[in-house]
Parts: sequence; structure tokens; C-alpha cells
Amino acid sequence: MTRVVVTGGSGKLGRAVVTDLIEHGYDVLNVDSRPGQAGVPFVRTDLTDYGQVVEVLSNVDGRVPQTVDAVVHLAAIPAPGLAPNSATFRNNILASYNVFAAAQHLGINRVVWASSETVLGLPFDTPPPYVPVDEEYPARPESTYSLVKHLEETMAAEFARWRPGTTWVGLRFSNVMDPTDYAAFPSYDGDVQARRWNLWGYIDARDGAQAVRRSLEWDGTGCEVFVIANADTVMSRSSASLAAEVFPQTPVKGDVADNETLLSISKARRLLGYEPVHTWREGGA
Repeated sequence: MTRVVVTGGSGKLGRAVVTDLIEHGYDVLNVDSRPGQAGVPFVRTDLTDYGQVVEVLSNVDGRVPQTVDAVVHLAAIPAPGLAPNSATFRNNILASYNVFAAAQHLGINRVVWASSETVLGLPFDTPPPYVPVDEEYPARPESTYSLVKHLEETMAAEFARWRPGTTWVGLRFSNVMDPTDYAAFPSYDGDVQARRWNLWGYIDARDGAQAVRRSLEWDGTGCEVFVIANADTVMSRSSASLAAEVFPQTPVKGDVADNETLLSISKARRLLGYEPVHTWREGGA
């Protein structure tokens, strides 16, 4: 598999994904509302228009070198509070439905899409059922943005059921960071509450890109979702002490070592072979 359409390839995570895929030999087409990196083929597309999505995935305008092997769907209003709830719902659910349905219609058998850590119950005003949190408990959306992510996961599972043998991978990304963001991290130690909303987690965009590539190369079928975070937290304090102070009634599953993430990436490690290689503690190296 070498030919991949990336929606939202001009965004923070999207740029890292496009770069990583090209470096690993993929032919990439960026489909977005604005251009991304220079030299990367790009088609400006309104993903809320099903006809445009079908056109771009079926090479109507000749911009895709050959048949598309897979779609990586990252495009969305990327967080709660950036637009009115109704606008977030309309844009994100419609874009995702159009991408999923067009891929199915055109016989594209692999779709990887950006789900979100928010389906785990962020901002955890209601404490999580246990830590580290994982994919085993039902979704707990607490915002319209998160509700859409939950509906996307449900929708993808049905598309997978309708076409056995296809592969649908939802990646529940943590808060995406670039190395330029890491200068602020030491300041978080001064207020344990500042980043409690996502259990002090983050994902380096380059490690997020690794997770996307491993999802494209995974030999599984059906629909699976994975929590994708870095292996550590944003804090200098131990993760066990953070959990004990802020969520004292929340059970801890297993041993949590040192600064180990409280957003469990065990499933991604086991099935995808995902292993973060970057950390803010080394300046993002």
C-alpha cells in the first residue's frame, strides 16, 4: 500500500503525518481547505460536500497518481469551544460520514481516522472509573465535540460490519504538541490542576504520525480504536502521586511507574507495535 489521501493534512498533526508518510515511501495527497507543505500534492475540498469527496477519492480531476489504497481522515474543527456547538456537530459529523461513505462506495478498504481522548470522559469533572484509562470502558462524551467523536467510532464500526474484511482504525489522540510547545511544560508543575483535564497527557505530533503509519500497515481487519499518547506525562512528579492527590478515590490498575502516562497505550503497543520515541524531557528530540 503506497497511495494515501490525508484529509486535514495542513493541520498540526496533519503536517507531521504527511511528512512521515512521504519519508516512508508513500504517495500522499493532502485534501484540506488550505494548502500545507510546499511540494505536496493538494486539492482544496469541502468535505461536507459528498460529491466533492467522491470526486477527489476517485481521481476525477486526475490529481491522484493511481487508485487510492487508504484514507487518513484528520480534518475537523479540532477541539471544543472553537465554534458554536451546532457548527462543530454539523461540520465534523458530516465530513466524517462523507469520507467514510465515499471510501466504502469506492472500495477503499482501509480508513484511519482521528478520534479523540475526549471520549474517555474529559475533562474528568466526573473522575475516571480507573487509571490508567483505556479502551475497555464505554465512551463518556462530555461535549458536543466529543459526542461527534463517539458517533464516528460507532459509525465506523457499522461500516466495518457492512463490509467484512475491511479495516477501520480510530486513533484517540491526546493533546497534540510540537517541540516548540515544550518550553511551557515546566510551568505545569506549579499547578497540579492545570492539566488534570486529560490526566496530564500529550502526544508529540511525530509520534502521532507514527501511530497513523502503523495503523496503515497493521494486518488486522474490522474496526478497532486505540488510545494514542506519549509514554510519559507533562509533569515532573510521579504519575502515582498525581493520581493519589487529584483522584484519591479512583482505583489504580497495576503498577504506574515514575512518569508513566495515565492514558494507557498498552493496546496500541500490543496490536500496532506503536512505541513513542519523543519526549518533552529531552526537548522533543
